[in-house]
Amino acid sequence: MRQIISFFVALTVATGIYACTGGSSTAPNGSSSTALNGSPSVAPAKKVDVFYFHFTRRCMTCNNVEKVSKEAVETQFAEQVKSGDIAFKSVNLDEKEGEAIGKKYNIEGQTLIVISGDKRVDLTDKGFMYANDSPAKLKAEIKKAVDGMLQ
Repeated sequence: MRQIISFFVALTVATGIYACTGGSSTAPNGSSSTALNGSPSVAPAKKVDVFYFHFTRRCMTCNNVEKVSKEAVETQFAEQVKSGDIAFKSVNLDEKEGEAIGKKYNIEGQTLIVISGDKRVDLTDKGFMYANDSPAKLKAEIKKAVDGMLQ
């Protein structure tokens, strides 16, 4: 019974992500850290950006992913945000500037990602899984990813 429930929860999350991205996908890799060219990362850069890529038309979950992620960055890293070492950036892929930024990072749909130099941690799945019902878990995942970039 537990396996059936887990299956339906996973199916619901996957359907929500598919619906929010309009069917496009960036092939999220969970929370593994890889270089933008697909090879293992080497040394982290000092600047860390937390990007939330989205479209103009968004559902409640999409809006909550942005809200919770922005709160996480601004509250957990207030000093680094103030100094410019860490930034949260909401990018609308329907706008010309947003589309260009998306192309730069090879993003084609709804994506929550932490980038530092050539390292990236894709938190899209966790964002959609936790934003509505477990925002503290999403904030913890963001903190873990950003802290990992700073080491």
